[in-house]
Amino acid sequence: MREIIMNPALYKFGTFEEFAGEFGIGKGDLILTARPIYEGIIKGALGDAAGADGPQCIIQEDYKAGEPTEEMIEMIFAAVDYDSYDRVFAIGGGTIMDIGKLMVLKRPSSVNDLFFKREPIVREKKLIAVPTTAGTGSEVTKTSVAIVADGNGGTTKLGLLDEDLIADAACLIPEFLETLPHQPFAEALIDALIHAVESYLSPSKATQTSDLFGEGAIKVILRALKENQEGVDIKSKYADELLTAACYAGVAFLQAGCGIIHGVSYPMSGKYFVTHGAANYVFFEATMKMYNETDPDGKIANLRAMICDAFACSDSEAFATLFAAITQLLPPKKMHEYGVQEEDIDLFTESVFQNQMRLVDNAYIKMTPELVRRLYVESF
Repeated sequence: MREIIMNPALYKFGTFEEFAGEFGIGKGDLILTARPIYEGIIKGALGDAAGADGPQCIIQEDYKAGEPTEEMIEMIFAAVDYDSYDRVFAIGGGTIMDIGKLMVLKRPSSVNDLFFKREPIVREKKLIAVPTTAGTGSEVTKTSVAIVADGNGGTTKLGLLDEDLIADAACLIPEFLETLPHQPFAEALIDALIHAVESYLSPSKATQTSDLFGEGAIKVILRALKENQEGVDIKSKYADELLTAACYAGVAFLQAGCGIIHGVSYPMSGKYFVTHGAANYVFFEATMKMYNETDPDGKIANLRAMICDAFACSDSEAFATLFAAITQLLPPKKMHEYGVQEEDIDLFTESVFQNQMRLVDNAYIKMTPELVRRLYVESF
C-alpha cells in the first residue's frame, strides 16, 4: 500500500509574527482567514506589510458564516482575481482550510461541477495551511469538504479528495489557541480524537504511518481529557501538544481515511448547517458502543487499552470512562437539539448510502442500512 509520509512540509512557530517573517508574506499573496483572527493577531503582526503593496486579505464571514457552502465559495471566487496571487495562506479552522484548498486550483466552471467530479482538479498555486484550532487536521490532508446542491432541490455535504489538495506547507502556531473560545476549542479537540480513532480503526486502509500517528494523537488527547477532569486549563498548558496531536490525527486520516461517524454526520451538517466537530460528536458514543458490541476483540481492544492506561480504569469501563471525561469538557447534544426532525432519519440513511460510500466502506464493522438507521435512532 502506498503511503504519503512527509507531505506537506511541517513547520512550528511560537508566534504568527515569526511565521510571517519566515515566509515573507507580501504582494502576490492571498490570506484567507476569519475576522477575529485577522483583527486579533494577523493585522498587527503584518505591520507595514498590510498596506496597499501587501497581501490581499479575504475575511470568510464577509461572504457567509459557518460551514463552507457552494454559495460561499462561488462568492469568494468572484471577489478575487485568480491571476492576482501566487500563494494562498489559509489561516483558520476547517472552513478556511477547505476553501483555501480550492483557491489554489484552476477555477472550475462551477463549484458543483468540481465536487460532483464533472471537472478535473488542476493545481496551479502554492498553499500554506495554518490551523488555528486543535482539531481538523485539514492542514495535512487531501480533502476539501463543502455543502452543495444535490440536484434534487436539497443540499448535501461532500468531500473532494485528491493529492493536489495537499498543502505545500503546514505551520503550527500555538499563539492562535490563546484567544479561541471554549466551545470551538472543545469541539475541535473532540473532532481530532474522532479523526485519530476512525483512522486507527480503519479495517482496510490503515498503514504503519496511520497507526503510529493515530495512536500518538489518541494518547495525547486522552491525557489532556484526564487532566481537564482534574481542573487543569489544558488549552493554555498544552496548546503546543494539542495542536501537534490534531496534526498527527490529520496525518493518520490522510493515510487511512475516516469512517462512518463522518458518513452519518454529513447529511445532518448538509441540511442543518451543524459545524463539523459538533456533528461528529453527536454520533461518537453510539458508534463506539456499536463497534465494541460487534467486534470487541479486534483492534478496538487496543483502543480500550489506551483508555485504561490514561484513566486507570478497567477494560469493561473504558468507554464509559472516556465519554464521562469528554462530557466534562463539553456536554453532548442529540440530533433533535439541532432541529433535526424524526422524518429525517430515513432520508439521512438513504443519503449516506448514495453519497458517502467511501466512509461507509471504511467503518470498523460492515455497515448496513439497518445499522446506520440504528445509529441515527440512538443519537436522535
